Amino acid sequence: MFVSYTFIVFLAILFVLYYLIPKGGQWAFLLAASLLFYGSADVRYLVFIVLTSITVYGAARGLGQKRSRKRAIVISCLIVNIGILAVVKYTNFVLQNLNYIRESAGGEPLALVNLIVPMGISFYTFQAVGYLIDVYRGKYAAEKNYFRFLLFISFFPQLIQGPISRYDHLSETLYQRHDFNGRQVLAGLERILWGYLKKLVIADRIGVAVAALSDSPRYYTGVYVLVNMLFYAVQIYADFSGGIDITIGIAQVFGVRVRENFIRPYFSKNLAEYWRRWHISMGAWFKDYVFFPCATSRPVRKINSFCKRHFGRAVARRSVLYISTVVVWLSTGIWHGAEWRFVVWGLLNGFILLASEECIPLYKRFHRRFSRLSATVFYRGLQVVRTFLLTSALNLFDVYGSVRRTFRQFAHMFTQWGRRALTGEELLGLGLTPGDYAVLVLGVLLLFGVSMCERKGSVRERINEKPYILRYAVVVGMFFCVLLFGTYGQGYDVQQFIYNQF
Repeated sequence: MFVSYTFIVFLAILFVLYYLIPKGGQWAFLLAASLLFYGSADVRYLVFIVLTSITVYGAARGLGQKRSRKRAIVISCLIVNIGILAVVKYTNFVLQNLNYIRESAGGEPLALVNLIVPMGISFYTFQAVGYLIDVYRGKYAAEKNYFRFLLFISFFPQLIQGPISRYDHLSETLYQRHDFNGRQVLAGLERILWGYLKKLVIADRIGVAVAALSDSPRYYTGVYVLVNMLFYAVQIYADFSGGIDITIGIAQVFGVRVRENFIRPYFSKNLAEYWRRWHISMGAWFKDYVFFPCATSRPVRKINSFCKRHFGRAVARRSVLYISTVVVWLSTGIWHGAEWRFVVWGLLNGFILLASEECIPLYKRFHRRFSRLSATVFYRGLQVVRTFLLTSALNLFDVYGSVRRTFRQFAHMFTQWGRRALTGEELLGLGLTPGDYAVLVLGVLLLFGVSMCERKGSVRERINEKPYILRYAVVVGMFFCVLLFGTYGQGYDVQQFIYNQF
């Protein structure tokens, strides 16, 4: 929805009215705009988000009861809201698997159901659930004004694809009065244009080639699987981080601060570091609300005690880590989608993280033995390349759409390398022209250059310290870059953001 003429007009009107209305009504105006935005996608979606807001708000306000009552309130509310999410997203997945079993036994298949899956339900449900748990833990008091809480979970820039904000962070600026600030607005526009450049110039352009490679997996084998893997790595980063840039930029235009969700993830040296840099809010949510509660839960403590008595402290410590990690990554996979490919993707991430944890003593011995080598830029570069290839290979599950096809194509990358040469003619057959490839090369180099510069601090902050003429030149330059080189379909029907499906 961010990439349409309608949304741009909607945003421009909001911007003008926001700074004209009385300052005390700005947050209420944002609430009305957010509900209008969400309802315009499908008015039935409003029923779900309002139901979530009412139940979570009521539960949080009811936590003034005695301790035993608090636990019952929280558990009941979690069952309702996680249950809604599970029913609308996973009912057909369960039915499909039951049908597979029934048909294998000669039975009749069950009919699938046609359920509404509200846009962004995973994001706003997790945000609301995190708020409730934080209130239960005493991190902050429950919000007394229902409509302010409704704005917290429905704030339109982050409703589609996150980030998953925490109440104490977002509320710092969400409800404040904001005077027009030209410097702040210009910085927000810079961020929005940077996001559109990533999305329209890079992600949607290279997405044409990814679609061509993915739709003909039997033809594009061998080296073309590697090409597809690398192309998709560029696409998903430019698409998802571009969407987050637009979110943060829109919020900044209205004076609201939304936290970063990406910190140069492709510069990570291992998978654990990658997940601390990619979709940061999701990783933090699973760590705080799934990993730690699982690790300290009564069943896991009993397993820990059993292992300690029979196998020793080291095994007991590992049992907690193993169980909690598997639960987190199984949940993460299921959260991404109701398909086995996401389940396998999540479990593989967990397995690799656990294997890396077991190899830490070997890493330490290697670094002690080859301390001079491990300190070199060359070695650190190899670590970065290794992690990039690993994460890109895991994303093949998203590219090829099924577990069987993904494993087959991954194997073909090694066994059918010489089956079809990587030629210019073949590359042009992917739907891209030489001009498209030139734009992509320049775009990727720009992304790489900005990421390299950001190691020494925010590029935007350094630009904002420059004279206005230079800052306006940057904004105008990005605007014309998007306008001239953006990929547009018929009627401005560009591709929606990849993470919309989650």
